[in-house]
Amino acid sequence: MVMQQSLLTCSGVVFALYLHHVIRAIEVPLDLSQPPTITEQSVKDYIVDPRDNIFIECEAKGNPIPTFSWTRNGKFFNVAKDPKVSMQRRSGTLVIDFRGGGRPEDYEGEYQCSARNQYGTALSSKILLQVSRSPLWPKEHLDLVEIDEGSPLTLKCNPPPGLPPPVIFWMSSSMEPIHQDKRVSQGQNGDLYFSNVMLQDAQTDYSCNARFHFTHTIQQKNPYTLKVQTKNPHNETSFRNHTDMYSARGVMETTPSFMYPYGTSSNQIVLRGVDLLLECIASGVPAPDIMWYKKGGELPTDKTKLENFNKALRITNVSEEDSGEYFCLASNKMGSIRHTISVRVKAAPYWLDEPQNLILAPGEDGRLVCRANGNPKPTIQWLVNGEPIESAPPNPSREVAGDTIVFRDTQIGSSAVYQCNASNEHGYLLANAFVSVLDVPPRILAPRNQLIKVIQYNRTLLDCPFFGSPIPTLRWFKNGQGSALDGENYQRHENGSLEINMARKEDQGIYTCVATNILGKAENQVRLEIKDPTRIVRGPEDLIVKRGSMVRLDCRIKHDSTLKLTVAWLKDDTPLYIGNRMKKEDDGLIIYGVAEKDQGDYTCVASTELDKDSAKAFLTVLERPERPRDLELTDLAERSVRLTWIPGDDNNSPITDYVVQFEEDKFQPGSWHNHSRYPGSVNSAVLRLSPYVNYQFRVIAVNEVGSSLPSLPSERYHTIGASPEINPTGVRGAGTQKNNMEITWTPLNATQAYGPNLRYIVNWRQRDTRDSWSNETVRTTRHVVWNTPIYVPYEIKVQAENDFGRAPEPDVIIGYSGEDYPKAAPTDIRLKVINSTAVSLQWSRVYPDTIQGQLKEYRAYFWRESSLLKNLWVSKKRQSVGFVGDRPRGLVSRLFPYSNYKLEMVVVNGRGDGPRSEIKEFTTPEGVPSAPRYIRIRQPNLETITLEWDHPEHPNGILTGYNLRYQAFNGSKTGRTLVETFSPNQTRFTLKRTDPISRYRFFLRARTQVGDGESIVEESPAPLNEATPTPAYTKNHVDIATQGWFIGLMCAIALLVLILLIVCFIKRSRGGKYPVREKVEVLDHEDHKVDDPSFDYSDEDNKEPPGSHTSLDGTIKQESDDSLVDYGEGGEGQFNEDGSFIGQYTVKKDKEETEGNESSEATSPVNAIYSLA
Repeated sequence: MVMQQSLLTCSGVVFALYLHHVIRAIEVPLDLSQPPTITEQSVKDYIVDPRDNIFIECEAKGNPIPTFSWTRNGKFFNVAKDPKVSMQRRSGTLVIDFRGGGRPEDYEGEYQCSARNQYGTALSSKILLQVSRSPLWPKEHLDLVEIDEGSPLTLKCNPPPGLPPPVIFWMSSSMEPIHQDKRVSQGQNGDLYFSNVMLQDAQTDYSCNARFHFTHTIQQKNPYTLKVQTKNPHNETSFRNHTDMYSARGVMETTPSFMYPYGTSSNQIVLRGVDLLLECIASGVPAPDIMWYKKGGELPTDKTKLENFNKALRITNVSEEDSGEYFCLASNKMGSIRHTISVRVKAAPYWLDEPQNLILAPGEDGRLVCRANGNPKPTIQWLVNGEPIESAPPNPSREVAGDTIVFRDTQIGSSAVYQCNASNEHGYLLANAFVSVLDVPPRILAPRNQLIKVIQYNRTLLDCPFFGSPIPTLRWFKNGQGSALDGENYQRHENGSLEINMARKEDQGIYTCVATNILGKAENQVRLEIKDPTRIVRGPEDLIVKRGSMVRLDCRIKHDSTLKLTVAWLKDDTPLYIGNRMKKEDDGLIIYGVAEKDQGDYTCVASTELDKDSAKAFLTVLERPERPRDLELTDLAERSVRLTWIPGDDNNSPITDYVVQFEEDKFQPGSWHNHSRYPGSVNSAVLRLSPYVNYQFRVIAVNEVGSSLPSLPSERYHTIGASPEINPTGVRGAGTQKNNMEITWTPLNATQAYGPNLRYIVNWRQRDTRDSWSNETVRTTRHVVWNTPIYVPYEIKVQAENDFGRAPEPDVIIGYSGEDYPKAAPTDIRLKVINSTAVSLQWSRVYPDTIQGQLKEYRAYFWRESSLLKNLWVSKKRQSVGFVGDRPRGLVSRLFPYSNYKLEMVVVNGRGDGPRSEIKEFTTPEGVPSAPRYIRIRQPNLETITLEWDHPEHPNGILTGYNLRYQAFNGSKTGRTLVETFSPNQTRFTLKRTDPISRYRFFLRARTQVGDGESIVEESPAPLNEATPTPAYTKNHVDIATQGWFIGLMCAIALLVLILLIVCFIKRSRGGKYPVREKVEVLDHEDHKVDDPSFDYSDEDNKEPPGSHTSLDGTIKQESDDSLVDYGEGGEGQFNEDGSFIGQYTVKKDKEETEGNESSEATSPVNAIYSLA
């Protein structure tokens, strides 16, 4: 993970601000009498815009409020005499108004401001006012510049002198920037230097431009025009890829020589604190490289910068240590030269010890110190109230000793403002410092009872600004007890601030500052709270993602819970707009559907009122590459061409491949096809071409993300024609009718035709005959030969031809004429029953000449004629199974057990089925039944479980009974397995539970004489208390049958049943009849609820014949008003195997009761009463 972190605390900023106060003398409160102090003034060198009014700033404070006056060029400047000049109210700032006319130049000069009250006079620096100038370029005629190729050249600029100096740059007369490099560059003086002139330099003209700061105007010099004389006047492009373009042009290579500065050495003086700029420009062929060195030492890397293609060396903020000898080395392959520059650092005056305001009590001593340095060393001059101290009235308590004034036994009335002027030939410094004699008791200047919050382990300052005269002594105490704080982790400053070097939790508390002098004391309290720092414990990581994906940038923060936290995100150091694709969370930022514009630096900034922390990561978005451009065709040949392109931007994912596509306008105009593929490292390829194709190319770039848009197409290139080199592929001959043969093939494409009027010569003849070849020339992709014998082999050839000739001799392939239906059926069919669902077949194969085509398979058709279960309707849908190839045996499977089947066979060729064989009959034996249709489990109470089930859907024989296996389980514990057997008509079983908590797992199977069938598995439902079995439930459980609401409900149901019985009795006593037919129809209606138990292998659903009903055992009954079956007096379907109608009816009645319980247990009052019993 690459993560940048930065930490900045607000207390650190406050501390830096406090340091300014630490080093300053104590300020005098403005409510006390004091001399003037200059607070604001204009810069010494003041350049103004002539179009604006002029403001010369001068602000001061003092008590009483000072008055202001000005001098201009050393003489009193009477503001009142000039109507254009005024001073702002309660200020010394001069305003010169030109709205009524006037020339700003008339007010140029050196201005100085004086601020005075009864205690003294303060002076501003001398302000040199100058008006900005942007003079016009002098008109001049520039001759044509003729120069030999390879010679050096300097184009002079000589801009007009402006104030401030203009910015110089070179352009053509059409305002196109002049390209600069190590051969052509602009010097610091504005001139344009050519290390050597080349032929292409004459393709444009050269104009020097000057941009003036205040007026924002650009002035253009008349352009230079070059005429380059060359010994080899060939076109520039003929030398572009030449390994030695100078020798190719006939230009002599030369050693370097300096164009600026001249000679081998020079001197340069620079003032301390400004930038040193050294420059070396050299000529030579080829253009020289420049390198910089310092004699006797290394270049200061922390403040050194190379500019202008290494031709300029800049050293920022020069100091005395930067003096010495520097040399530049210009070299090319012909040699090298060097130039030495001796640098001397001078210095305008700068402060070593600037005089500070001095506050004294009556009778106290003090001193003002004014120390400055410079080169040459500056002279020190003292003034008092703006006048040289030598001409001031004598003061016995004052003594001047060079750069120091000593005061002894001062008295009230000795207040004044002293000026110190330090000057040398490079400039001057002016400082004001007043001496104020006061008699004032201590006072605290800060607000009372301040609250200071600081981050743990940070340095902090507790501020206690104070004043008094004599200057009070200040002491700090913590929590109102103990000795004064000083030393170790504490440091007291002269202005009263207490610095805590590293704030810890134990430093939290109340601090008291006490200021004392002979006139009294004053105190104030500061409460300090130590807070935990804000830290990003998990910041964002540099990520590389694909366009359109989702990305998350983490920013997990730990901070002091008592401080309000603000989390902000920056992108490329500017506030991030959180749009609808972004989601800002407490611990990160999510960007959905990342786009190319989302790439950049992301910074998470967590801040409180005291500190902040930040973490930065770079998000790289991978995008499909930009399309290649500027396709160019070169090296044109008959069968090849070179294609060159310029790659597009890879969008942060390297290009892995280039796909070259082509389009031709004869066969498939507008359709593009892949031609070839090349590595992503190349941008030029030789393409192999086919004859007689009008090519057009485009290129697609591919990277990990995907493919670029196709490039714009290249120009077209038409290759010359030739005869075809290959013949059609995929040639085949096959009949579509019994008397024809269709010959087809895959045609040649546009790049295989090789010429105009592509056609195909089709040749054919019967195989193994001596017949001559028949042929036909076609332009399509098929040819039909008619009147052919049935299914005979043919030799076939298809040859391509165009106007330039024929393709090579094609290969011969074998095809066949059309087929007819087979003439014979399989004979001697023998069947053998293997099991209840499969039989094996054997047959005698037919003679080959009866097949009349290609043998596909022997096919058996079979259908289920009936079931051995009496009166069971079955589907007689024909099914088939094929035996591929010339084989004499096969297997028919997936039959229904216990059924009668019929089967016949045919021979199948490409035309279809032949005649059918004789029908064979067979019977499948019994099988095992399928699983019962369902099993239902009920728990009417906690003591019993009732099971009900239905017959198997597919009995597959005569049912002999049911087997039930069951076992109790509780969680992972299981009991022993118990087994019950039932008769085929029994479908109900009641189990007595051994305990009320265990559940049961049941396995139920039906069986025939063959064996047990598939099982159905069910589990009893969990009791209500199984999830939380507790002793309280088993002991205190209340049966629902004892609940009052349940007893009331059952009584209401019993009353309703009694009423229904009475109504039925009354109806019956009136002679109501119940016909047998209605009874049987009711039984039949119940029978319809049971699904047909037969198994049908047909793909269709079992369908009943119209006008039929299905009985319990699946038999089909035809409806008839005259049938005794409807009345229970006839029909085999109404009797069991023992012939008993009564038994059959009894079974049905039991089943009706069972089904009634299944469907109406919740709603039938009778069943409800039965359940209570």
